[in-house]
Amino acid sequence: MIGAKKVHLPVLVEKDEDGFFVVECPLLQGCYTQGKTLDEALKNIHEVIELCLEVQKKEIVGPPLKYEV
Repeated sequence: MIGAKKVHLPVLVEKDEDGFFVVECPLLQGCYTQGKTLDEALKNIHEVIELCLEVQKKEIVGPPLKYEV
């Protein structure tokens, strides 16, 4: 993505009682996912973060912002 601003966001990872990895980004409301493996969970959270940022971008008044995760 040309002209996108690259951001680094914290994520929290924990393993649930069923053995799935649950990942959330505490800075973005409702931004969480899971995966059977850690790699799958981290891939999923990248996608969810992009979706959350797209929603925020549409809610912000002013010029559109571009983000790259």
